Amino acid sequence: MRKSLLALSVLALSSTSAFAADYSDGDTHKNDYKWLQFNAMYSFGEIPTSEGATKEDHDYLEMEFGGRSGIWDLYGYVDVFNLSQDSGQKKANGVDSNEKMFMKFAPRMSLDGLTGKDLSFGPVQELYIATLMNWSGNDVVNNANIGLGSDVMVPWLGKVGLNLMAHYEIGRSEWDGFHASTNWFKPFFFFENGSFISYQGYIDWQFGMDSAEGKSADGGNMFNGIYWHSDRFAVGYGLKAYKNVYGLKDESAWPGADTTGFSHYVSATYKF
Repeated sequence: MRKSLLALSVLALSSTSAFAADYSDGDTHKNDYKWLQFNAMYSFGEIPTSEGATKEDHDYLEMEFGGRSGIWDLYGYVDVFNLSQDSGQKKANGVDSNEKMFMKFAPRMSLDGLTGKDLSFGPVQELYIATLMNWSGNDVVNNANIGLGSDVMVPWLGKVGLNLMAHYEIGRSEWDGFHASTNWFKPFFFFENGSFISYQGYIDWQFGMDSAEGKSADGGNMFNGIYWHSDRFAVGYGLKAYKNVYGLKDESAWPGADTTGFSHYVSATYKF
């Protein structure tokens, strides 16, 4: 059964207590759902800055998807850059000129569903074997992560995904530190027609990395978005904060490179 994002959000908001996943009846598909949407995006001042670009802005189309099927929980997206073919954009110049696509794929396998036992405790609703894979079109980003994931009830925010994973650089064939991630979706203002405004975002943070020359032992980013949602459409603004993103220090990758700072995103969404 397909549940809309609006229905799921209303359900999460109306819950006043944490309900742990219960698979003792053997029915692992009773909570199945799926969603798919296309986001027309524009980024202003994206970090890291790109050597050779006349502006640090770019447009892109994002196919974003997720859902639940049995013991599998899934989130992912595919980005296609510079659809307008603007020759001055970040993704058309300098070090980013060959980067036309980016993909994130993050399946998690429920340990509660796999064992048929309730593994919840305190605010933790469910435990997972968590994975995360990132690929860029020019192979600059090519990594995989695996570790322990969870769904945790947080005051006001509600259910939050929280994962801690070991980080593996595929191109270098070596383990390099750890990756911590969290994400949230909080509807907080509802209109009479059923549409609502949400606070949504995520944190990706790497630590324990090899801090060779020009690199930092830790770094990452945080996205904070305010979005209006209906059953079929969404529009929003996001502020993204960076600190030594990708483990790079300022000017370490190329002269004048900035790896710490802020960028802005606007988007318009159609939901399938």
